[in-house]
Amino acid sequence: MKPRYALLAAVLFAFTGGCTTMKTETGTPFQELPANALQPVGRYQVNNAQNLELITSAAHVGFSFEGPEARVIASAPWAGGHTYLQYEVDGAYQKRVRIDGLQDTVVISAPAGGKHTVWLYKTTEAHTGALVLEKVLGPNLTAVKRQEAPLIEFIGNSITCGAAADPSEVPCGTGEYHDQHNAYMAYGPRVARAVKANFVLSSVSGYGAYRNWNNNGPALPQVFEKIDFQAKNTQRWDFTKFTPQIVSIALGTNDFSDGDGKNPRLPFDSASFVQAYVSFVKNVKSHYPKARITLLSSPMLNGPKRQKLENCLTAIKQQVDASYLADKPVAVFFFKPMQATGCTGHPSVAEHGVMAQEVTPFFQGLLKQ
Repeated sequence: MKPRYALLAAVLFAFTGGCTTMKTETGTPFQELPANALQPVGRYQVNNAQNLELITSAAHVGFSFEGPEARVIASAPWAGGHTYLQYEVDGAYQKRVRIDGLQDTVVISAPAGGKHTVWLYKTTEAHTGALVLEKVLGPNLTAVKRQEAPLIEFIGNSITCGAAADPSEVPCGTGEYHDQHNAYMAYGPRVARAVKANFVLSSVSGYGAYRNWNNNGPALPQVFEKIDFQAKNTQRWDFTKFTPQIVSIALGTNDFSDGDGKNPRLPFDSASFVQAYVSFVKNVKSHYPKARITLLSSPMLNGPKRQKLENCLTAIKQQVDASYLADKPVAVFFFKPMQATGCTGHPSVAEHGVMAQEVTPFFQGLLKQ
C-alpha cells in the first residue's frame, strides 16, 4: 500500500451509517467507509471480499468528508496489473490516477477546510478489468447519491468508452491499450454534464451491431445483457438498477471496418446490419419500455461508408417506429465527419469536446420533449 498509514490507530470504537470510526494519534476523529456502502452509478458488483467492483467505463461513486484530505484504498483486478480512476472534488475535475496491483492508495486533497464532495470515476472499460474499491478513509465520511436528474445511457464502442483519447501520460503506441483511456472526458459524460443529467456508459471497444472490427462476433447485442459484456460470463446485469430516460446507441464504426488483414472479412452487409440493429433496439426497449431511443452515427466514417451508415440508421428508425406506433419515435443524429488525431485514429480528448458540443443541443431538445 502507498502511502503507508503511520498516523492511523487500529482502535475501532463505533460503527454508524456504514462508517467505522477511528482515531489518529492526535485524537482527530477519522473514519473508515467500506466501499460496499457507496452507491454506484454504472455497472458494478460486490465481490466475495465485500469490495466494490466498478465494471463499466465511467462507473462512479461519491462521498463527502471534512478536512484537508481523504484517502481511497483501491486495487487493480489482478496482481501485477494496473487500471485507472479519475475524480472530482467539489465539482472540479482533478486528474487521472493509475492504480497498481492488489492495494493502492489515492490521496484526495481538498483546497480548503470544511466539507467536500468527491466523485470517483472508473477511467477504463469493462474488458480491461474492474476497478476494485475497498474503502475510503477520512473525517466525517458519508456516502453521496447522485442528485435526482434524468439518466442517459450511452451504448457504443471504443469511441463511447473514451478509448485511445488521452496520450498525455503514456504516448500512443506505448504501454497497454487502456493506458490512453479517458472515460470522464468522452463525449457522453460531457453531454450529460452539459445538460445536467446523470449517465451510464455501456460500451465496448471493437464491437459492432452485427460484427466486430476484426471478427464476426459475438457483437454487442449478444453480450449486452452480460454484466461485464463478456460472452462466456453467465452472470447477467440487473436492468432494474437504473432507468434511463434516454438510451443513446452509437454502433456501426466497427461493422464498417476493413478488419485486421488476418481474418477473412466479407464486404459490409446492409441487410444484416439493419436486422441486427433493429433486434437490438427492440431488446433495449424490452428492458426500458419508457426510454426514448436515439441513434448516433459515427464521426469516424466519411464518403460512401458515412452515407451508407446514415441510410441504414434511417431504415432502422423507420422499422422500429413502425413496430412501436404508440411510443415516441426514434431520434437520429448524424455527426459531422472528423479526422481524429487520438491514438490509432480515435478521437482525442479535445475532439470528444467537439463531438459533445455538436450533439449537446440534440439531447437538450430530447429532454424537453
